[in-house]
Amino acid sequence: MKIETERLLITEFTLEMAEDVHKNSLDEDNRRFVPDEVFETVEDAKETIEFLTSQYGGTEGPLVYPVLLRSDGANIGYVQMVPMEDGTWEIGYHVAKEYTRKGYATEAVKAFLPGAAKMVGTDAVLGICLSENVASKHVLQKCGFETVFEGLGDYQGEERNVYKSVWRS
Repeated sequence: MKIETERLLITEFTLEMAEDVHKNSLDEDNRRFVPDEVFETVEDAKETIEFLTSQYGGTEGPLVYPVLLRSDGANIGYVQMVPMEDGTWEIGYHVAKEYTRKGYATEAVKAFLPGAAKMVGTDAVLGICLSENVASKHVLQKCGFETVFEGLGDYQGEERNVYKSVWRS
Protein backbone atom coordinates (compact mmCIF):
# COMPACT_ATOMS: atom_id res chain seq x y z
CA MET A 1 0.00 0.00 0.00
CA LYS A 2 1.15 3.49 -0.82
CA ILE A 3 -1.16 6.47 -0.49
CA GLU A 4 0.13 10.00 -0.86
CA THR A 5 -1.64 13.17 0.17
CA GLU A 6 -0.40 16.72 0.07
CA ARG A 7 1.45 16.27 3.38
CA LEU A 8 1.42 12.55 4.17
CA LEU A 9 2.57 9.16 2.96
CA ILE A 10 0.70 6.05 4.10
CA THR A 11 2.86 3.01 3.42
CA GLU A 12 3.84 -0.37 4.88
CA PHE A 13 5.71 -0.96 8.11
CA THR A 14 9.34 -2.05 8.21
CA LEU A 15 11.27 -3.27 11.24
CA GLU A 16 13.39 -0.11 11.05
CA MET A 17 10.29 1.81 12.22
CA ALA A 18 10.18 0.00 15.59
CA GLU A 19 11.87 2.82 17.55
CA ASP A 20 9.38 5.38 16.21
CA VAL A 21 6.41 3.08 16.83
CA HIS A 22 7.61 2.57 20.39
CA LYS A 23 8.06 6.32 21.02
CA ASN A 24 4.77 7.29 19.32
CA SER A 25 2.86 4.83 21.47
CA LEU A 26 4.03 6.22 24.81
CA ASP A 27 2.19 9.54 24.90
CA GLU A 28 -0.46 10.09 27.56
CA ASP A 29 -3.38 10.18 25.10
CA ASN A 30 -2.47 6.77 23.71
CA ARG A 31 -2.16 5.35 27.23
CA ARG A 32 -5.52 6.87 28.15
CA PHE A 33 -7.58 6.04 25.06
CA VAL A 34 -5.98 2.89 23.55
CA PRO A 35 -3.80 1.28 26.23
CA ASP A 36 -3.62 -1.97 24.28
CA GLU A 37 -1.61 -0.09 21.61
CA VAL A 38 1.20 1.02 23.94
CA PHE A 39 4.59 -0.62 23.32
CA GLU A 40 6.74 -0.32 26.43
CA THR A 41 9.90 -1.51 24.64
CA VAL A 42 11.33 -1.35 21.13
CA GLU A 43 11.26 -5.17 21.16
CA ASP A 44 7.49 -5.11 21.80
CA ALA A 45 7.11 -2.76 18.83
CA LYS A 46 9.25 -5.05 16.61
CA GLU A 47 7.16 -8.10 17.50
CA THR A 48 3.98 -6.22 16.67
CA ILE A 49 5.41 -4.93 13.37
CA GLU A 50 6.37 -8.50 12.43
CA PHE A 51 2.79 -9.61 13.04
CA LEU A 52 1.27 -6.62 11.23
CA THR A 53 3.45 -7.05 8.16
CA SER A 54 2.42 -10.72 8.01
CA GLN A 55 -1.15 -9.48 7.45
CA TYR A 56 -0.27 -7.47 4.32
CA GLY A 57 -1.69 -8.94 1.15
CA GLY A 58 -4.62 -10.51 2.99
CA THR A 59 -8.04 -9.25 3.96
CA GLU A 60 -8.45 -10.80 7.39
CA GLY A 61 -6.69 -8.03 9.30
CA PRO A 62 -5.84 -6.15 11.25
CA LEU A 63 -4.48 -4.02 8.43
CA VAL A 64 -2.27 -1.33 9.95
CA TYR A 65 -0.13 1.18 8.06
CA PRO A 66 2.27 3.87 9.25
CA VAL A 67 1.66 7.53 8.47
CA LEU A 68 4.78 9.48 7.52
CA LEU A 69 5.31 13.16 6.82
CA ARG A 70 6.26 13.68 3.18
CA SER A 71 8.41 16.67 4.10
CA ASP A 72 10.94 14.78 6.23
CA GLY A 73 9.81 11.15 6.48
CA ALA A 74 8.93 11.41 10.18
CA ASN A 75 6.76 8.55 11.40
CA ILE A 76 3.85 10.34 13.07
CA GLY A 77 1.35 7.53 13.65
CA TYR A 78 -0.81 4.98 11.88
CA VAL A 79 -4.17 4.22 10.29
CA GLN A 80 -5.83 0.82 10.44
CA MET A 81 -8.81 -1.34 9.53
CA VAL A 82 -9.64 -3.87 12.21
CA PRO A 83 -12.17 -6.70 11.85
CA MET A 84 -14.84 -6.95 14.53
CA GLU A 85 -16.23 -10.25 15.84
CA ASP A 86 -19.50 -9.72 13.95
CA GLY A 87 -17.77 -9.36 10.57
CA THR A 88 -17.89 -5.56 10.42
CA TRP A 89 -14.77 -3.39 10.18
CA GLU A 90 -13.56 -0.55 12.40
CA ILE A 91 -11.23 2.31 11.48
CA GLY A 92 -8.46 3.18 13.89
CA TYR A 93 -5.79 5.87 13.91
CA HIS A 94 -3.27 7.54 16.14
CA VAL A 95 -1.08 10.58 15.66
CA ALA A 96 1.75 11.13 18.13
CA LYS A 97 1.20 14.00 20.56
CA GLU A 98 3.75 16.38 19.05
CA TYR A 99 1.94 16.19 15.68
CA THR A 100 -1.65 16.60 16.89
CA ARG A 101 -3.93 19.56 16.18
CA LYS A 102 -2.57 19.94 12.64
CA GLY A 103 -5.23 17.96 10.75
CA TYR A 104 -2.98 14.97 10.07
CA ALA A 105 -5.40 12.37 11.46
CA THR A 106 -8.28 13.72 9.38
CA GLU A 107 -6.09 13.85 6.26
CA ALA A 108 -4.86 10.28 6.81
CA VAL A 109 -8.32 8.81 7.50
CA LYS A 110 -9.91 10.57 4.50
CA ALA A 111 -7.17 9.26 2.20
CA PHE A 112 -7.09 5.73 3.64
CA LEU A 113 -10.77 4.96 4.17
CA PRO A 114 -12.18 4.49 0.64
CA GLY A 115 -9.38 2.21 -0.58
CA ALA A 116 -9.18 0.26 2.66
CA ALA A 117 -12.95 -0.34 2.68
CA LYS A 118 -12.78 -1.57 -0.91
CA MET A 119 -9.78 -3.79 -0.08
CA VAL A 120 -11.69 -5.60 2.69
CA GLY A 121 -14.94 -5.69 0.72
CA THR A 122 -17.17 -3.50 2.86
CA ASP A 123 -19.26 -0.43 2.21
CA ALA A 124 -19.66 0.45 5.90
CA VAL A 125 -16.92 1.12 8.45
CA LEU A 126 -17.39 1.77 12.16
CA GLY A 127 -15.65 4.49 14.12
CA ILE A 128 -15.57 3.83 17.87
CA CYS A 129 -13.88 5.83 20.61
CA LEU A 130 -14.43 6.89 24.18
CA SER A 131 -16.95 9.73 24.42
CA GLU A 132 -14.37 11.86 26.24
CA ASN A 133 -11.99 11.56 23.27
CA VAL A 134 -13.27 14.76 21.68
CA ALA A 135 -10.42 14.94 19.15
CA SER A 136 -11.22 11.48 17.74
CA LYS A 137 -14.92 12.28 17.58
CA HIS A 138 -14.09 15.39 15.54
CA VAL A 139 -11.87 13.41 13.17
CA LEU A 140 -14.65 10.89 12.56
CA GLN A 141 -17.22 13.62 11.96
CA LYS A 142 -14.91 15.51 9.56
CA CYS A 143 -14.40 12.27 7.64
CA GLY A 144 -18.12 11.74 7.06
CA PHE A 145 -18.97 9.32 9.86
CA GLU A 146 -22.51 9.58 11.21
CA THR A 147 -23.22 9.09 14.91
CA VAL A 148 -25.17 5.91 15.65
CA PHE A 149 -24.76 5.65 19.44
CA GLU A 150 -23.33 7.49 22.40
CA GLY A 151 -23.65 6.15 25.93
CA LEU A 152 -22.57 3.29 28.16
CA GLY A 153 -21.12 0.36 26.30
CA ASP A 154 -18.25 -2.12 26.18
CA TYR A 155 -14.87 -0.60 25.41
CA GLN A 156 -11.95 -3.01 25.54
CA GLY A 157 -13.74 -5.18 28.07
CA GLU A 158 -14.87 -2.35 30.36
CA GLU A 159 -18.20 -0.54 30.71
CA ARG A 160 -17.40 3.00 29.53
CA ASN A 161 -19.09 5.95 27.81
CA VAL A 162 -18.49 5.25 24.13
CA TYR A 163 -19.12 7.03 20.87
CA LYS A 164 -20.00 4.90 17.83
CA SER A 165 -20.35 6.13 14.29
CA VAL A 166 -20.51 4.69 10.79
CA TRP A 167 -19.11 5.69 7.41
CA ARG A 168 -20.74 4.42 4.23
CA SER A 169 -19.20 4.47 0.78
